[in-house]
Amino acid sequence: MTYDGFPPFISAQLHYLINHFAHPVRVEQAWSGSKYSNTLDRFTLLIPYCLDTIKWDVIYNAEFPHAPPDIIFGPEDEDFHPFYNESGGEGDSRSIKNSLATWNNKDPTRLLALIWELRDQYMSYQRKRVGEVDDDRLKFEICTMLSREGIEMHMSSGVEKPEEVKFAVPLMDMNINKMVVGCPWRHPQKISLQVIYPVNRKYVSAPSAPHLKLMSTPALKSLFSVDDVKLPPWLDGMCMAEYLPHLEEALERQVSEAVSLIEVRRRFIEALAPLFGRPIETDSVFYRKSMFFVASGAFSFLVLFFLSTQFPKQQPSLMLQSSMYFNSQGMPIKSPLLTDYPWSPRWEHSQMAERTFEFLVDESVNFKKYCNEAQLQQNQH
Repeated sequence: MTYDGFPPFISAQLHYLINHFAHPVRVEQAWSGSKYSNTLDRFTLLIPYCLDTIKWDVIYNAEFPHAPPDIIFGPEDEDFHPFYNESGGEGDSRSIKNSLATWNNKDPTRLLALIWELRDQYMSYQRKRVGEVDDDRLKFEICTMLSREGIEMHMSSGVEKPEEVKFAVPLMDMNINKMVVGCPWRHPQKISLQVIYPVNRKYVSAPSAPHLKLMSTPALKSLFSVDDVKLPPWLDGMCMAEYLPHLEEALERQVSEAVSLIEVRRRFIEALAPLFGRPIETDSVFYRKSMFFVASGAFSFLVLFFLSTQFPKQQPSLMLQSSMYFNSQGMPIKSPLLTDYPWSPRWEHSQMAERTFEFLVDESVNFKKYCNEAQLQQNQH
């Protein structure tokens, strides 16, 4: 995002926060606190928590730049008071108080430190709320999961929605980043399970399965999509301590297979070179995309290969892009994505490349005709 409209000291602190926070923080909206100025000095932060986001308003005062910002928490969290403990003393809030008392608006790291400390306090607050819920099943589940590190909890309640407790459970003790050669990721890639339990304050002999959703850091999709994972069934009477080992074992196997498929995609792209020439551009980490320049007589065009993480079970999508013909907006004319052509995942890479080449030889004739017709229509207008 751009930071135009903010005073320099706010811009510097916001820039540092967004680029260095351990989780992807976003600004939802920004506005000015003054009726007589357009200077932006307050904004809403979307902060990842429990595989969801919490919204906090950060309120600076541009007229008093040396003062620390106020933080306004969400309407659900009116009982969250990080600056005071129940006895009225400082307790765990001492570090936050110190960071505000020694606030330095010229230090770009201060906002990040404050938000991180508050998020840490918020995690303790939510854990305390969940621990106080009068639900035997939840109490048992919490006891069985206490030994796992990094679990986040969230108690949700409201007039119009039923009470529920949400857990974010980190999975697998694998360093996925180290498994990828030339890894481009700045932050560790993680897979987590979101578990949502309805709160039952009465005894239930056969409680239903919780709502389960597998989630990952967004960048991991370049290698492995959790959307393709079929979760193991939740058996009657099961608890999370029994369920998680089966899920983690399946995930470790699938992630390892996804890493091995990088080499399979690389070898296919290499097999294209004797037929199409050397690619002019290739994704050299995950081998998900490659582009070739092709000429058929006087007609030249680009061939783009898009390989999914399910390759070779799923054949590449192809697109042809003209280097000679352009639409009325000045953009190169492109074909629709081509996915209906001879393919078998059991073929050798050389045969995959040859059959794809044969298909494109015929398709180039259709594409040339398509470009000529598009150009003719454009000239008539």
